[in-house]
Amino acid sequence: MASAAEQLASNISLSSFAKATELKKRLWFTLGALVLFRMLSFVPIPGIDPVAMQQLYATQSGGILDVFNTFSGGALERASIIALGIMPYITASIVVQLMAAMYPPWQAIKKEGETGRKKLNQYTRYLTVLLTTVQGYFIAVGLEGLGANNNISAVVDPGMLFRVTATISLVGGTLFLMWIGEQITSRGIGNGVSLIIMAGIVAGLPRAVAQLLEGGRTGAMDPVVVFGIILLVVALVLFICFVERAQRRVPIQYPKRQTARGMVQQERSHLPMKVNIAGVIPPIFASSLLLMPLTIIQMSGAQNNADASDWLITVSTLLQHGAPLYLGLYAAGIAFFCFFYAAVQFNSEETADGLKRHGGFIPGIRPGKATESYFDYLISRLTVIGAAYLVIICLIPEIMASQMGLAFALGGTSLLIVVNVTMDTVSQVQSHLIAHQYGDLIKKAKLKGARRR
Repeated sequence: MASAAEQLASNISLSSFAKATELKKRLWFTLGALVLFRMLSFVPIPGIDPVAMQQLYATQSGGILDVFNTFSGGALERASIIALGIMPYITASIVVQLMAAMYPPWQAIKKEGETGRKKLNQYTRYLTVLLTTVQGYFIAVGLEGLGANNNISAVVDPGMLFRVTATISLVGGTLFLMWIGEQITSRGIGNGVSLIIMAGIVAGLPRAVAQLLEGGRTGAMDPVVVFGIILLVVALVLFICFVERAQRRVPIQYPKRQTARGMVQQERSHLPMKVNIAGVIPPIFASSLLLMPLTIIQMSGAQNNADASDWLITVSTLLQHGAPLYLGLYAAGIAFFCFFYAAVQFNSEETADGLKRHGGFIPGIRPGKATESYFDYLISRLTVIGAAYLVIICLIPEIMASQMGLAFALGGTSLLIVVNVTMDTVSQVQSHLIAHQYGDLIKKAKLKGARRR
């Protein structure tokens, strides 16, 4: 028999959505915040020539530049004040999470509950400012030297004043995006930071699709190949939806409880464990580490410099998109970060101790160390499947992009983020609608009880 929540979920319709005024306010707030994000991506850094910047970016694009440009919705290409996007905040969040899991003093802070969470959030903001300042300064220096070989300068008046102004603008833009993301999370629908990244990716999808279709129309690509790429993208989206919803439900049983009315039956529940525990973190980390050397070489112009060291040219060649060494290291990096982040996200010892304190146990498994070992066994098996899934999702589009020149917006990492965030947002909308229907049922029950009295 279906539960009450499942019955309410099946009864959700447009009429129930129209009555949910609180949900509509949250949706309008989220939409307005995302529109503001898109408007900011067109505001350039003071002292930048937008026309020259677009010409120079076309010659320097590739590597991690395309990744950051896609995540920021094209803001890096236009040298916008939000050119760094929300990535410094994400990097800071991941570093703080890792430190909170491995550094004993921060482990103690994490166990303080809400107070500890606020402290860690404050550390995350401080680290975001530090990372954005360092990255912003190097971007300002890189913009000054960009196009020196082409006698084109994107900076109107190079110098220390421009570097300071550009760094302050980039820091302010990233912190403002961080604030917008937190406001969406608290006052809107979905995870604000994830929605901002998804908005940047979605903004680049129309151009990527248009380039693909234009290639088929002009004959640059075989129409059969274009149709096959579209089918493959659809298949990847369906595959991502299937795996992201997949769970390993561990049965949990609680002993009988004695109450004032007598003995209560044993409670049975389950602990859901996702197949892809690490989410999109492994592909982002792996690609960033691999493409960073190539990006430094591109920004420094070492490839065009006759005096450049031979090993720089060799590294640049080996780490090109589609190169066998690049693909092998990319797959190994994804697998490594899958296991590393899964171990950080799921603490088998804490989960086993929590079950033991509340009297819960897994049927056939003794509480305590045996349960902890069983969780470690399950996490290892699930992470193997999750790592293989991420490698397939990320490498197939990577190979296609290198062979056919596809945009990063059609890549596996982009599709993974878009599908994940969309599914999470839809589930939160359904939760708000179910809560609204529960509220209506409670009101009706109270009215009927008052009438009977």
